[in-house]
Amino acid sequence: MRPNNRDGQLLIESLMAISLLVVGFLGVFSLLSRSISLNRVAGDNYIATYLAAEGIEVARNIVDANTIQKKSWNAGLDPGDHEIEYDESNNSFSLTPNLGRFLSFDPANNTYSYSGTIQTNFSRVIKIIWVSQNEIQVNSKVSWTTRGGGSFTVNLEDHFFDWRS
Repeated sequence: MRPNNRDGQLLIESLMAISLLVVGFLGVFSLLSRSISLNRVAGDNYIATYLAAEGIEVARNIVDANTIQKKSWNAGLDPGDHEIEYDESNNSFSLTPNLGRFLSFDPANNTYSYSGTIQTNFSRVIKIIWVSQNEIQVNSKVSWTTRGGGSFTVNLEDHFFDWRS
């Protein structure tokens, strides 16, 4: 009988095939994990952009309300860093000094405020700068950190003018 030179070849081929399959599956799982992580970052960025836009809109509403009520156009828009407070009794927003608090989410009415039930990782600062007697610069900055420790910021800026003068 002739010796078989192929002894063990099936075992080696099987090990190579299993190794290639494992490497392939690890690549797919790594890609899925990264995709889920980036999806979370994109969602947080989306929320932060709308929270920053809300800060600009509150300042715009204060200017508009001052105009309607025939007050000084920049009343209630003192220079410095502020937070947004919602007054339920007047159904209105106002700017209060910044305390460095994080926003909370209220799932009952899907709103972000400082009195919500679920603590978030978003903080918002409304910075008001009086550029001149007839111009105000408003920056609405939302900062947050991800679970992985990455820090992100969205900073929107708008300028308001005393167009009546």
